[in-house]
Amino acid sequence: MSEHKSDISGWLVRRATWHLWVVVVAVLGALAGRTARVTSDGGMDNAIVVRAARGWLAGSSPYDDPHFLYLPSAVLAAVPQVLVPPGVLGVLVPVGVVGCLVGGWVCALRLHGVALRSRFAALGLIGPAVGFAPFAHLVLLGNWTATAALALPLGLLLAGRGRWVAAGAVLGAAVALKPLLAPVGLLFVFAGRWRAAGVMAGVPVVASVGAALVLPDPAGFLTRTLPFLLRGDDGFVRLYEASPVAVLPRVGVPVAVAGGIGMVAAAAGVGCAYLRWRRGGGGPLRLSETAAMLMLSAFLVSRPSYDHYLLVVVPLLLGGALEAGSVAREPWFWLALVPQLAGVTWPYLEAGERRAFRDAVTLCVLAVTLAAHCRRTAGRGNDVGHSAGPGRGLVAVMSGTGGCAGGRQQGASQGNPF
Repeated sequence: MSEHKSDISGWLVRRATWHLWVVVVAVLGALAGRTARVTSDGGMDNAIVVRAARGWLAGSSPYDDPHFLYLPSAVLAAVPQVLVPPGVLGVLVPVGVVGCLVGGWVCALRLHGVALRSRFAALGLIGPAVGFAPFAHLVLLGNWTATAALALPLGLLLAGRGRWVAAGAVLGAAVALKPLLAPVGLLFVFAGRWRAAGVMAGVPVVASVGAALVLPDPAGFLTRTLPFLLRGDDGFVRLYEASPVAVLPRVGVPVAVAGGIGMVAAAAGVGCAYLRWRRGGGGPLRLSETAAMLMLSAFLVSRPSYDHYLLVVVPLLLGGALEAGSVAREPWFWLALVPQLAGVTWPYLEAGERRAFRDAVTLCVLAVTLAAHCRRTAGRGNDVGHSAGPGRGLVAVMSGTGGCAGGRQQGASQGNPF
C-alpha cells in the first residue's frame, strides 16, 4: 500500500501516532476489564464448556448439558480452565478473547499487505470495539467463536504464502475446538489442495475420536447434540438465532418453507463462492472473499447462527478495504452493518430476544452484497493489479509460492499471484 496517495487510503496507511495506540489499549482494556467484573468463568458461553469439563472430571457426560454443542475434543481443551482459580479465569478469558480478535485483525492486515503500524490498523480495532455491537458481545460471552476469528485469517495468510497444508492444520485445529469453520474446507476443494483438505478434516477427527474414548458417552455428539442441532427444538436458543431458517418462522413463515429458502440461499452462496474462486484471478481478495462467502452461506442455514459469528467474516473483509475492487468499498457492505451499531436502540426491537431480527438483516444483506460482488468479480475475470486471467487464475494460484505480507506483493510476471 502506497503512503503517497492523496486520497483517504494514502492517509490511512501512514504510520499511526502513539496517541492512537493509547486509545486502542484503553478501549480493548476497558472491554476486557468490564467483562472480568460482571461475569464468572469468563462469560456465559465459556462457562458452558467449563461446566462440561468439570462434569467429565466428575464422571458424567459433557453432553448431559444440551447447550454443549462442541466436539469431544473441546472437552479436553477446556480442562486447563477447570484447574485455574475462578478469579484468575475471569480475567484470562476476556483477555484471551480480545487477543484472538486482535490476532485475527493482524493476520487480515498481513494477508492484504497493510502495515501493522498504520492508522488503518489502529482504527480497524477502535471502530469495531466501539461501534460494532457483536465485538463487545463476543468478549462478554467468552464464546469460542473467537478462536475461529483468529484461525480463518491466519489460515488464509498461510495459504496466500503457498503453505496450504499448514493452513489446513490451523483450520482443522479451530474446528476441533468449535466446528464453525468446517465450510471453509470447500476452499481447499476449489483450489484442488486435497492434502490440505485431508489435514483440515483429519485434525478434528483424530482429536475428537481420541477424546471420545475417555468420555463416558463416546458417541454423545452424534446421538444427542447432532439431532438437537438438526431439530432446533430449544425455544430459548431459537430466540437469538439469526439465520432465515430460525427467523422466518417467527414472523409466520412455515418451517418447511423457511428451511427451503435457507437451503436455496446457502446453495446460491456456495455457487457464488465457487465463481469467485474459479474466475477471480490471483491476490488476497480472492482468498478472503471466497472464504467469507462460504462462511456466510453456512450462516444462512445453520442452527445456531448468532450475531458474533459475523466477527469471523467482517474483519477479514474489512482488512481488504484499501484494495481496489474490494467488497468493503461498496456502500451496501457498510449499510449491512448499520443494524449492529452499538448504543442504538431500534423501535420494536428493544427486547434482547428480538435482536435476532436485526442480526438477520445484517447477515442477509451482507451475504447478498458479497454474492453480487463475487458474480461481478467473476465476470471481470481477475483482481485489480493481477495479470492472471480467467483461464490461468487457478493454475497461477496453485503454482504460486510467494506472499504479500508486510506490504510486499510479487508481480504476476514473476509467477507469483500472491
